[in-house]
Amino acid sequence: MIAQKGKKMVITGNATAAYGAMLCRPDVATSYPITPMSEVAEQLSAFRANGLMETEMVEVEGENSAMNVVAGASMAGGRTFTATSSWGLSFMYDAVQHAAGFRAPIVMVIANREAPGILAVSGGQQDIISVRDAGWIQIIVEEGQEILDTIIMAYRLAEDYDIQLPVMVNYDGFYLSYMATAIEIPEQTDVDHFLATLKEQPKRQVLEPGVALGCGTHGIEKGFVELRYRQCVAMERAAAKLDEIDREFGELFGRSYGGQIEEYRIDDADIVVVASGGVAGTAKVAVDTKREQGIKVGLIKLRLFRPFPRQRLVEALNGKKAIGVIDRSVGFGWDCGPMAMELRALTPEIGIVPILSYIDGLANLDITIPHIERAIDEVQSAALGKSYQEVTWIPLEE
Repeated sequence: MIAQKGKKMVITGNATAAYGAMLCRPDVATSYPITPMSEVAEQLSAFRANGLMETEMVEVEGENSAMNVVAGASMAGGRTFTATSSWGLSFMYDAVQHAAGFRAPIVMVIANREAPGILAVSGGQQDIISVRDAGWIQIIVEEGQEILDTIIMAYRLAEDYDIQLPVMVNYDGFYLSYMATAIEIPEQTDVDHFLATLKEQPKRQVLEPGVALGCGTHGIEKGFVELRYRQCVAMERAAAKLDEIDREFGELFGRSYGGQIEEYRIDDADIVVVASGGVAGTAKVAVDTKREQGIKVGLIKLRLFRPFPRQRLVEALNGKKAIGVIDRSVGFGWDCGPMAMELRALTPEIGIVPILSYIDGLANLDITIPHIERAIDEVQSAALGKSYQEVTWIPLEE
């Protein structure tokens, strides 16, 4: 089966997220508005008011309540959706961890923004870093169409019987959230068909009247350990499952994104740049320019952050001479970017090669083509055996 051609609309990233959620027919949706994702909640409310979405919209007094609402609804068997950003994600942090421990297959979008600490109503990925070990699957997207398509795939992933974990779909706040681009809105019947396979799977255990089921009860000794182990194993299964879902999505809709990672000009590359989110598009331009200058550089767009796509990265990075990692966040206590830290953990499998960490794009600062070209030049120099700086805060060195 090939999907019908969808309707094209020029809409913002936030509106795209709302359309993605609507097409998946959630039973319960709620969110507390926070910049820069408030438009998602506004659009969903408009869809509900105009009869386009038969969803129970719950009005809450804060983000913590929003997460508890969708967690409860999910454990009662409903399909759920919510959205937040930055301080809102911090405010719901205890409920975020509960939802993961419940194995509640919630889908939540996050318009990434700097996290609490230093007040910055501006873009950055520190919020996703602050919850990387909360037990959620985390996917980072590059552009508008990928937001919508990934939300649809996220429901297939979260609600898969072998996974049953909540999923965060992350996109750049203040950039992608507000930028309007042409988006193809799939036909409802095609989205229904793509998600219909979930109905063929065994029914997950949910709260039912008269049936005993503990959710978030106190774990005791080995019982706690077993539940945590099962949660971790399910998280690991999600990596290959995302590759599979992405392939199926591509076969139906004609668009796919590489699953866990997207590889760009990697096969014959000597050096590699690793990036995530919207900067990956800019990095492709820089890679093409440097290729014309004779530098054999490739790009890996990191889409799946949790679970970390270890196997796919080892396969892609094997034999490369040096790696540069661009982070829009900081890794406190490691003196490098968080994603660079994760890549360095792969050293036993990819060999001891220079891994250069670049911190850029904090607090809405642009990551420009010259920034990335500079990084490529320095990674190339390191690959040739020359001395290099392990960590570079690019905005402080311009």
